[in-house]
Amino acid sequence: MVHPAFSGERELKAHRIFENRTSAGLDLAKEVAAKSLPYPVVLALPRGGVPVAAEIAKELKAPLDLVMVRKIGVPWQPELAAAAVIDGKDPQIVVNEEVCGLANVSRAYIEEAAKKQLEEIARRRRLYFEDHPHCEIEGRSVIVVDDGIATGTTVRAVLKALRRKKPKSILLAVPVAPIEAVEALRGYVDTIICLSTPAPFCGIGLHYADFHQVPDDEVIRCLEQAREVMETEKSEKPGDAQQP
Repeated sequence: MVHPAFSGERELKAHRIFENRTSAGLDLAKEVAAKSLPYPVVLALPRGGVPVAAEIAKELKAPLDLVMVRKIGVPWQPELAAAAVIDGKDPQIVVNEEVCGLANVSRAYIEEAAKKQLEEIARRRRLYFEDHPHCEIEGRSVIVVDDGIATGTTVRAVLKALRRKKPKSILLAVPVAPIEAVEALRGYVDTIICLSTPAPFCGIGLHYADFHQVPDDEVIRCLEQAREVMETEKSEKPGDAQQP
């Protein structure tokens, strides 16, 4: 696996305050577009990552999809993640072997819990997408987007699962994250773009002037607008579809 490009001001910038998620997305979109990635697809972590990712998808004229994650907790301590289930055309389970070993969590428990979490993921996908299919990942330049990273635990599980689907490359794009989390994720991606790495890091929301909770209707609106952009692009260039 190619190690990420992570050098210079283009990749990593100092502390800043973003007006809102849309503004952060516009700034990230310029950085991502400069990479000229072939056959891109943008994957947002809902719900906060969706308005950010929508601006990147619009700039690249790329499809926008969601990558939804549900944690599987240790039976007697649900907040301690034993595994995570990640949705997609072929859902993936990423197991934290260390936690499972220490807590004596069985594979059977993980698989049973994963079924329940996948049911919840399916319910949320119906809400957001109705009957629209998942975007294909294999052979594509995948851009994973969130509104920020705190510990990196969730996005790490996502990146592990996506790598199994054989993308051409994975780029992680976030407005803000602690430098420790960024460094810890370098081995899971080909490129990281992070606009701000404040120290000390005191929480994602403190780096936005407006950090409202993103409602479901905003997620749905972003997805619908992204589909409209793609449909317009197809109608204007019917013989020029992007290919891997």
